[in-house]
Amino acid sequence: MNLTFFNRYGSSASATVSAPQPIHRRATIACIVLAFIGLMLQISTVSAADESDNQHRVLLHGKKGLVVVEPDGSIGWQMDWGGIHDLHLLPNGHILTRQGPATVVEIDPSKKEVVWSYDCGKQGGNEGKRIEIHAFEPLPSGNLMIAESGAQRLIEVNREGEIVHKIALQVEHPNAHTDTRLVRRLDSGNYLVAHEADGKAREYNHDGDVVWEYEVPMFGKQTAGGHGPEAFGNRLFAALRMESGNTLIASGNGHSILEVTPEKEIVWEVHQNDLPGIRLAWVTTLQILENGNYVIGNCHAGPGQPILIEIEPSTKKVVWQLDRFKDFGNNVSNSVVIDDAKLNWLD
Repeated sequence: MNLTFFNRYGSSASATVSAPQPIHRRATIACIVLAFIGLMLQISTVSAADESDNQHRVLLHGKKGLVVVEPDGSIGWQMDWGGIHDLHLLPNGHILTRQGPATVVEIDPSKKEVVWSYDCGKQGGNEGKRIEIHAFEPLPSGNLMIAESGAQRLIEVNREGEIVHKIALQVEHPNAHTDTRLVRRLDSGNYLVAHEADGKAREYNHDGDVVWEYEVPMFGKQTAGGHGPEAFGNRLFAALRMESGNTLIASGNGHSILEVTPEKEIVWEVHQNDLPGIRLAWVTTLQILENGNYVIGNCHAGPGQPILIEIEPSTKKVVWQLDRFKDFGNNVSNSVVIDDAKLNWLD
């Protein structure tokens, strides 16, 4: 039996015995009934998280391109698209993502058209440089923040494509592919930057000063190459500042999620084999839902493993997971739960 998290099971069985049965036939029937009961118990256990209210609408990127997965598992929207490393649903219902290695684009999903773009490889003085874009974010001002790996800087650009602010980044191992992963603006106006190759999260203020830094620990292990569960390192993908002031970190090929205090103490953690039946690989995106649960991306985990996992942090219980390897492949690096979004191109 092939199970996916979207399947719901419900069945009943009855048996009527109208005449005495030979002992061996009665034993056979008893075995069948016991096997059936065992199967139903197994299905109930596998589906326990699915029977909760934690069914989600998700915007993600996989081998089919950009996709909206509905709570029932159906595909609500799809657009062919190349690889990305960041993804946002804007208040106007448009999608902000990457096109090629260095261009940030806004897509109108109803028309499946690009309606705005900024090419970091050709604008802002970067002509002739190798530039890759792995993070960007809409700002309250209406401008956009873009992290330019290769130029080692954050820029804020307006809708006319003008740079209105720059922040130079401190990078110990400069490389256009690994200077940064996700970058997020804090309520203070500071930026929290995941420096992949450095293995560090750094918080920068408006003037570019590093006001906080945390190096993801190796936990006594040696670096191991690759992208899947066999790899190991501290090449973090994302960091979020929590309401408590602590920082939640997706450690990339460290196969873990860590919550650390401003004093750099780990107060909560989940590692590769801590979740029953799940093996974490390259841990990518982090999203804290309104109910306080964490949704984490589990990229390069291979068949039979979820690409998205929702965890109730106080119990570390998995309350929802999305296992769609066959549909979306092994490289789902970015996703966003969009349950509450009002989208006229979907609803």
